[in-house]
Amino acid sequence: MRTAEGLSSERAAQLLEQTGPNQLPGEKPVPQWRKLWGEMTHFFALMLWCAAGLAFIADMPQLAVAIVVVVIVNGVFAHIQQERAQHAAAKLRGLLPADVMVRRDGRARKVHASELVTGDVVLLNAGDRVPADVVLLSASACAVDESMLTGESEPVPKAGGDSAWGGTFLVNGDAEAAVSATGGDTRLAGIAALTSGAIPPPTPLSLELRRIVRVIAVVALGIAALFFLVSLLVGFQWRDSFLFAIGVAVALVPEGLLPTVTLSLAMGAQRMASRNALIRNLEAVETLGSTTFICTDKTGTLTQNRMNAVEVYTTEGSVLVTGEGYAPEAEIKGQGLLRAADAALAARAASQGRAELHGGQWRARGDPMEAALDVLARRLTGTGTEPALTRRLPFDPVRRRESVIAGPHLFCKGAPETVLPLCEFVPPAVKDQVEEMASRGLRVIAVARRGLDGPPRPWQTAPAADLESGMELLGLIGLHDPPRPDVSEVIRTARRAGLKIAMITGDHPATAAAIARQIGLIGAPECVVEGADLPDDGQMLGALLDRDGIVVSRVSPEQKLRVAKALQARGHVVAMTGDGVNDGPALREADIGVAMGLSGTDVAREASDLVLLDDHFATIVAAIEQGRATYANIHRFLTYHLTDNVAELTPFVIWALSTGQFPLALGVLQILALDIGTDLLPALALGAERPGQRILARAPERRHLMDRQLMIRVFAVLGPVEAFMEMSAFSAVLFAGGWSRGQVPDTGLLMAASGAAFTAVVLGQLANAFACRSASLPPWTLGWGTNKLLVWAVLAELAILAVCLFVPYLAELLGQAPPAPIGFQIALLAVPAVLVADWIHKAARRRLRRS
Repeated sequence: MRTAEGLSSERAAQLLEQTGPNQLPGEKPVPQWRKLWGEMTHFFALMLWCAAGLAFIADMPQLAVAIVVVVIVNGVFAHIQQERAQHAAAKLRGLLPADVMVRRDGRARKVHASELVTGDVVLLNAGDRVPADVVLLSASACAVDESMLTGESEPVPKAGGDSAWGGTFLVNGDAEAAVSATGGDTRLAGIAALTSGAIPPPTPLSLELRRIVRVIAVVALGIAALFFLVSLLVGFQWRDSFLFAIGVAVALVPEGLLPTVTLSLAMGAQRMASRNALIRNLEAVETLGSTTFICTDKTGTLTQNRMNAVEVYTTEGSVLVTGEGYAPEAEIKGQGLLRAADAALAARAASQGRAELHGGQWRARGDPMEAALDVLARRLTGTGTEPALTRRLPFDPVRRRESVIAGPHLFCKGAPETVLPLCEFVPPAVKDQVEEMASRGLRVIAVARRGLDGPPRPWQTAPAADLESGMELLGLIGLHDPPRPDVSEVIRTARRAGLKIAMITGDHPATAAAIARQIGLIGAPECVVEGADLPDDGQMLGALLDRDGIVVSRVSPEQKLRVAKALQARGHVVAMTGDGVNDGPALREADIGVAMGLSGTDVAREASDLVLLDDHFATIVAAIEQGRATYANIHRFLTYHLTDNVAELTPFVIWALSTGQFPLALGVLQILALDIGTDLLPALALGAERPGQRILARAPERRHLMDRQLMIRVFAVLGPVEAFMEMSAFSAVLFAGGWSRGQVPDTGLLMAASGAAFTAVVLGQLANAFACRSASLPPWTLGWGTNKLLVWAVLAELAILAVCLFVPYLAELLGQAPPAPIGFQIALLAVPAVLVADWIHKAARRRLRRS
């Protein structure tokens, strides 16, 4: 039988063993072979399969086998990386809070949502996710967002006896509910079973990557077709012409781009998680790197969220309270102690948070502000006893206050501007005192009470407007929340990174401005705006907000949404923080919605892209830093890969321009070996590059992956230098061996020259890998061994080079031989040539920026 007292721990454990955990049944896993098959049958793989088939028909079995090896290697690699990314995402999701308050053994306690069983009594507050199907035992001003089940956006009012479904959100009020179904028996589980096959839409980053890859593929096929025609015109047989066309296509198709980008995003997300920033979707990692404007809350993000009630003002005087943490012991000074005690008791009655002793230390249970009010009452009265409540009128962003009925009284607390007008008499000095306390950075709440005449029952149904009127003002309570000690330096770092910062808070404007001054956030001249004073016109709103250091106070969730839209209309990439029930729309609208992991509601976390596991502003900046690093890593891989493409394509261009009179420096099989041996491992290592020291010392990155800077670096600097060294090594061996233009070179000489060209490309790519570590600094300033993955990748690259040159069967298959000494010497010069060209280019760019 379900009772308000809940279950015993023993009974709950028995039921948990019988029914299993409160978790949705996992989706039927896709077989590994099917996933692997998918990686080998996408657009690029199908294109290469066709090429392999045509090569086999054309009696070129070595080429066919080589292309098949490329497809299989890339497919297996992509499959492994996708599996790693999925496992990482599952691990990261486990970091999200999933606790629920239940009544076990007659007292309230937190348990993991998976431990709920039928018959448990759960305690729900505004912002909580309903953890299972429940029947409400009692509800106060309760409304539930059921949009995820019904599609209806309007919250549904709930009363005692009504049902609520697992996965929905309590957006208003509070309730006690008995669990009626868990896990696979819930309504959500039934719907999930119907929708498990749904495929989510592609993200903007995915679309851009697909666009880039498809453009490159179309260009590759177009150039391949052109070379096929040119080779036929110069007298080649169709078989040889086809060989050239396949070589060109293979040289340009970026087989490993998508899996490498996925790995880079996954590694970025894992590194963010290690710094208490949980990314809820991988593509948000790249968006973070483009952030230009941070709209941050004050409490808990810029401050420590360690509320302490330090002052109580009444008409009889002020009482100052100084104590350490939440322990009841404190030093108390001032006049009007009894009146101050009444105010503290009234504030505690209207609060749900409490301070409890855990392991010899006093800690907050629930909201830190409400726990601080509980501590204040203990300090002023010496007792922790509380009156029995008969009705609660919960806080909401519109009323900005909350009230309870306890015995013959109604107790009310809230923002002074919403409580004072409801009191019968307010001395003029009170409003001045509100401003004075707020100017010292204190959060100020007003406390009032009202006696209720007659039997209690009519007061249980009377509307709040009838109850919260004609009250007696008991006093003002000032709470101090100290700024985080390092937040000033973090703000300076953010500004060096070209980020604008705005404080968006519900606090009193004087309180917000005082904290903003303490931490160096507020701009000069100071701009403090109340939410009610924001202009209605979107363009005017954007012009007002688009400045660094603005403070917007007393802001409502609807106004936060308008702020996000106005800044986006000005071209900003906006990161918006939020923790409340009604912050969801603003978090979804912002380019990066940032929810609080410690103090935030389930609603806010569900709507966000980034969850701060420590609620710290510094974590937002750290996440932006990693986002920029991930964006830079994608640039590094593209630069590295496209440079190699230039070197691989150059021999075919020279052959075509010479109408076949200059021999091909590289064959198709060599290009395939280069793609596997040089692009794969170093690209992975570049994707794992950590943030550079100056990544936050410049403006946000542009959002396009293939930009002008990348194209110039690839096609005007690195690519031509690498191709020049390749062709120089090839030509030197040919001419040293007695070849002259128009002659057909000896097979042994051509293989040695081709080996020299192959060596030059590999060594050039070795230098290119180190050069690509930074877009502005030469590699020797970074330290050659600071990316250990790259060091191992380069060593593996050299080992592959040795195998391809000196293992006779493999060298003969590739159509090459160990280069002659002159060819090897020139190939070695590819390393300094690439590094010097890169250094000159970077130095020239620095001078242009300074000028």
